[in-house]
Amino acid sequence: MANIKSSKKDVISSKIAYEKNKAAKSALKTVLKKYDAALESGDKAAAEVAYKAAVKAVDQGVNKGIVNKNAAARKKSSLTLKLNKLA
Repeated sequence: MANIKSSKKDVISSKIAYEKNKAAKSALKTVLKKYDAALESGDKAAAEVAYKAAVKAVDQGVNKGIVNKNAAARKKSSLTLKLNKLA
């Protein structure tokens, strides 16, 4: 453990940031899994609702710094292609 006061604060703040990032990543993965489940069910309406939620979650991940913008664009493209195949 650090002895300097500012270092102690850095340890605490990095731990808080780690937990926030971990929670946000987990939430993103959950939304994407729900989208995949909606696709598997074959229900077009449910898949479209899940698609909107998934795209929103990916965009929020970019804003939070969890997902790289190019990776997000690739992910959204992949989601769109899967939805279009269902039709």
